[in-house]
Amino acid sequence: MAQTYCEVAPGHPWHGPYHDDEYGYPVSDDAVLFERLVLEINQAGLSWLTILKKREAFSRAYGGFVPHAVAAFSEADRARLLADAGIIRNRLKVDAAIENARRVVALQQEYGSFAQWIAAHHPRPFDEWVRLFKRTFRFTGGEIVGEFLKSIGYLPGAHRTTCPVYRRIAQLRPPWMGVPQARSKK
Repeated sequence: MAQTYCEVAPGHPWHGPYHDDEYGYPVSDDAVLFERLVLEINQAGLSWLTILKKREAFSRAYGGFVPHAVAAFSEADRARLLADAGIIRNRLKVDAAIENARRVVALQQEYGSFAQWIAAHHPRPFDEWVRLFKRTFRFTGGEIVGEFLKSIGYLPGAHRTTCPVYRRIAQLRPPWMGVPQARSKK
């Protein structure tokens, strides 16, 4: 029987802090939201542990995940990313991160923030979330959208109901439970 993330993550040097302090918590900071989207896209076909170990390098490479900064990346920046051994050097994923930053900036202009765009589309069935993300962003299939939305508190399932973290998150009333009260970036 496969173990759940709530069983394997606690105490692990990489998974533990992510599980205990980030995964499933409501998020309202656009840089954190963009980071999660970029990391989920880069995880496709790889282990989450690989992504967590490269997280700091991703942050350096992608300007702290500030959408306006990444949206302004040039061809030289793209080449720099493709040569950076600290991140995933997949051309499709690099191109998606840059283009998605541009799309986030457009959403910020229209909705005030990426967070407000997400909130404006909640609630909706999962298949509609997937269609929305596929229309709006690049490199966003069902698995990526599902993990992204679970990681930011928009879909249930990040934690077992018996997990102590579940109880902490429930006190924040994430969007999937009701009225959101997003945590700020630490």
